[in-house]
Amino acid sequence: MGVENGTAAAVAAIELTASSSWWNDINESPVWQNNIFHTLSVLYAIVAAVALVQLVRIQFRVPEYGWTTQKVFHLLNCLVNGVRCLVFIFFRGVEKIKPKIVHHILLDMPSLAFFTTYALLVLFWAEIYYQARAVSTDGLKPSFYAINAVVYAIQIILWLILWWKPISVLVILSKMFFAGISLFAALGFLLYGGRLFFMLQRFPVESRGRRKKLQEVGYVTTICFLCFLVRCIMMCFGAFNEDANLDVLNHPILNFIYYLLAEILPSSLVLFILRKLPPKRGITQYHPIR
Repeated sequence: MGVENGTAAAVAAIELTASSSWWNDINESPVWQNNIFHTLSVLYAIVAAVALVQLVRIQFRVPEYGWTTQKVFHLLNCLVNGVRCLVFIFFRGVEKIKPKIVHHILLDMPSLAFFTTYALLVLFWAEIYYQARAVSTDGLKPSFYAINAVVYAIQIILWLILWWKPISVLVILSKMFFAGISLFAALGFLLYGGRLFFMLQRFPVESRGRRKKLQEVGYVTTICFLCFLVRCIMMCFGAFNEDANLDVLNHPILNFIYYLLAEILPSSLVLFILRKLPPKRGITQYHPIR
């Protein structure tokens, strides 16, 4: 019996070692690193192209309106994914760039823009929710701008301090800051997406478009909440565990999983769900949220 137990333990240890070796072999292989990062760049390019096409389609459909929330959302999506695409194409150069603070900025700035992009959805839903309840929305946009200004100001201060004195504690603080704003965004989707969802549920069943809008809000709320929750958890792990660091070249598998789950897949799904164009003017009146 003891011999069998010893054999089973030995087999398990060998399998664990083989699995660990497989992971390390891929992480340390320049060929795999190139393939994985170039795959990420292609996926980001596709998402950026889809967002740009959607922006152009909306502009042709309702050219008489300016920069509505919907158009800005697609423009920011295009820019964020386009920058990510370029960063991953030239990741080896980004990894070696000096001073190191430029490396942090190139990786962190798209994350800030990603937060702003999807915070726009929260703003959009908050405006719809309060307008439906006949509550003034005058303070929503100033609050949105103020929150983003504070977030960007804090991050710029952290970058400047890191440039002046690059110590590990500040790097951890910067990552925890990103984890905090990701959690804040997740709670924003849960709060206003949830409120709008339950408000739509109370509409009469025969309301035009109710079912489709209900599904749209429900799906996007769930996707974005999980997306920002994953970002928060991964940032916390990366802050205190060097093996979970996403900012290094020799963690390609971890980078692929993180960016696929936290940005590429959620962006793709949201763009697909929100693909419907506004109605042409003259068929029905279109009132964009500005």
